[in-house]
Amino acid sequence: MFQQILDPIAGSLVISALCAALPLVLLFVLLGVFKVKAPKAALASLALSLVLAIVGWQMPVNQALSATAAGIFYGLFPILWILVNALWIYRLTVATPWFEVLGQTIRSISNDLRILSILIAFCFGALLESLAGFGAPVAISAAMLMAAGMKPLKSAVVSLLANTAPVAFGAMAAPIIALNGVTGLPLHDLSSMAGRQTPFIALIVPLLLVFIVDGRRGVKQTWPVALVAGVAFGAAQFVTSNYFAVELTDVVAAVVTVAAVLLMLKVWQPKETVGMGGTVEAASKAEPEAAHAAAAVAVARDGRSAAGSVTGAEHPASVPASGTAVSADNSRPEPRKIWMAIAPYLIIIAVFSVAQIPFVKTWLGQVGSVTFAWPGLDITDSAGKPVAATKFKLDHLKATGTLLMFSGLLTMALYKITASQGLRIYRDTIVQLRWTIVTVTAVLGLSFVMNLSGQTTTLGFALASAGGFFAILSPLIGWIGVALTGSDTSSNSLFGQMQATAAAQTGLSPVLMAASNSSAGVMGKMLSLQNLAVASAAVGLDGAEGALFRKLLGWSLGLLALITVLIFLQSTPVLGWMVP
Repeated sequence: MFQQILDPIAGSLVISALCAALPLVLLFVLLGVFKVKAPKAALASLALSLVLAIVGWQMPVNQALSATAAGIFYGLFPILWILVNALWIYRLTVATPWFEVLGQTIRSISNDLRILSILIAFCFGALLESLAGFGAPVAISAAMLMAAGMKPLKSAVVSLLANTAPVAFGAMAAPIIALNGVTGLPLHDLSSMAGRQTPFIALIVPLLLVFIVDGRRGVKQTWPVALVAGVAFGAAQFVTSNYFAVELTDVVAAVVTVAAVLLMLKVWQPKETVGMGGTVEAASKAEPEAAHAAAAVAVARDGRSAAGSVTGAEHPASVPASGTAVSADNSRPEPRKIWMAIAPYLIIIAVFSVAQIPFVKTWLGQVGSVTFAWPGLDITDSAGKPVAATKFKLDHLKATGTLLMFSGLLTMALYKITASQGLRIYRDTIVQLRWTIVTVTAVLGLSFVMNLSGQTTTLGFALASAGGFFAILSPLIGWIGVALTGSDTSSNSLFGQMQATAAAQTGLSPVLMAASNSSAGVMGKMLSLQNLAVASAAVGLDGAEGALFRKLLGWSLGLLALITVLIFLQSTPVLGWMVP
């Protein structure tokens, strides 16, 4: 048996905490300063954490290696099982003409760039985030906005900023599921807590988008539809994450918001229409064909569209190379085609809804899940209590990734995609995600080694010395994690347990602080090097990462400040009633 030690280095908690932070510091320095690729940085940090666990925290070698294996396996199943199957469904749609029909349907609704920024970047981007994530929403949204007539740099800024509200529940709630895996806190509590934080950001984002597109005039003229979009998205996020299924949060929120915006536009239209180049025209139903054609030509000339503008090796989960260029056709498709275009998302909702039926949910819980002690781990904390993370819960039939696979098979049947073509797309999806697989498994391995060796507990106890101030420090930690790793899932895996430990020591709610790592972390997504590079390439502005960073830094910090205030109030009696 191995018992964790709180202060193994020189008998000092401070020195031990500084040593425990070294793997994280190494990861951030390699990523942020030396611009080392994420897989290499994650592997180097994992190696350092192993050395520290064995030499510093006196963890037996066999248990340190077993902890690494547990983390790698958890990274593969359920996290990557979700990502692979979600991205597979997305690639199935891209392999058919129906994906372009979906984009065409959205573009046919309005020729006002301010409205399109909400529909494409906010709503459609959230739908893509719910499945693909990892850069695909930003790349596709930016290309579509540019084809609609928006300037390249502005298209990138709008798409990056819009990709904040849905990220905490992106990739079928992979960040929240990862948080549950490393902290052991109830999934429903974490989901509910995040669902009581992110809607406040969703409420603001559409207003910020129209401000970026058209300044104060844009807000003045389009605030009703922006407010409707924000309220619809936030309300749907809250209801789904608290009372339905966490995995479906973004899907439901995106679909509800599109419906709300469409209904709003039937009874209300802005007085003026802002078309290509920021010009103002009298509101009309006429399509600015010349503008769209010019934009499409620019997209084709630069070769930057949804058709794999970023190579899989550099950005493994960006837009598939099998995608098609964004066209300038903005005519409304016939109803049958529209239903076929949105069918995969309706199938996903239906499959997950069936899984939530009480007797089905009970059956899946009994037959589709197994809990066992991970081989080779026998660990107690510094107080002598067994560490919960040595128990491994393996969902197979009831896993989110498995339900997604069923949804993909139904999509194949509906779209008449052959088994050989479906398998080829699945293989290509795994190839496309190969570096993401290395990064995620290495980060989860690092997380499990730090958690099980006691390094995370040491860090948590040291941070607990901040007392009530930790409620303000906690969101900043999450923000830094996502900004540097580019992934809310990775940030939650790294810092989730530390946040929970520090919260427990300071008398704060572990659920509140762990969820805050995810909710506040997403504000850093728009500044991550990966996302900036995806956006730059998607709009044909190679090397524009610095310009995008400068334009987005203020927005990112402003949103971080807002959610930090909310989280701090939730840690006090003022809004403490919001914590599950």
